[in-house]
Amino acid sequence: MIKVDNAIIMAAGMSSRFLPLTLDKPKALLEVKKEILIERLIRQLRQAGINEIIVVGGYCIQSLKYLEKEFDIILIENKEFEIRNNHSSIYAAREYLKNSYICSSDNYYMENVFSSMEKEAYYSCIYTDEYTDEWVVTTDEEGIIRNVEIGKENGHYMLGHAFFDESFSKKMIKYLERDYNKEVIYPLFWEDIYIQHINEMNLKIYDLTNKLYEFDNLEELREFDTSYIEDTKCEILKNIAQQNNVSESVIKEINPIKKENKYIGFTYKINDVKKEYYFKR
Repeated sequence: MIKVDNAIIMAAGMSSRFLPLTLDKPKALLEVKKEILIERLIRQLRQAGINEIIVVGGYCIQSLKYLEKEFDIILIENKEFEIRNNHSSIYAAREYLKNSYICSSDNYYMENVFSSMEKEAYYSCIYTDEYTDEWVVTTDEEGIIRNVEIGKENGHYMLGHAFFDESFSKKMIKYLERDYNKEVIYPLFWEDIYIQHINEMNLKIYDLTNKLYEFDNLEELREFDTSYIEDTKCEILKNIAQQNNVSESVIKEINPIKKENKYIGFTYKINDVKKEYYFKR
């Protein structure tokens, strides 16, 4: 068995698909079923005996500062979150990489799946018998992931946290430090780097079907937390509803508007009529 040294929570991204709810705060601070996402995750980790927790912030990092005092976490900054993918958060936290949980701040676990001890390195996965455009894995007879395909049906796809043992961490750091200054790495997830070296960086599958949820947009969140149907907890959407004399429930199909690499507003529909909203900045 391996003693878990710490947990690294990635919370640097903007989550543009959740605009305008994430206009002034990261997705990690959204309330789901009366709990703040990242606070729930931190509590679960602490209950499992994980004392050292590192949060990697970026977008609206100041809004995460309270976690240092209230939850005794270590907050570090990813200054490149706007121009790189999540590999930059792993790089920013590389001095802490040991026997480490790697968590996404927006995951919601129905039960506590963490432990102070783990058997081996793994990536959590969800099973689906439908087509998905997620990363679908193929394993060998021992459950080690040997191949990853984007877009497939009837299989387990990668979702949620991973556990790096110290050997895996050392290899990840080696490849990150070797290639970090190459522009080709900028759009890559840390998972892409793992997949490039999958034959030498073993991860087993850890099945979390029906135990883990992730919300990519407001509609998915509404399905899970029905309080968001009538109350989006967002002043911009409340004002739109009032101005159009409708309930917040009819505001749907929200999509960000991007111009010159900046998000300047969003489109939405009210009763199938498409409208636009631009941020006042």
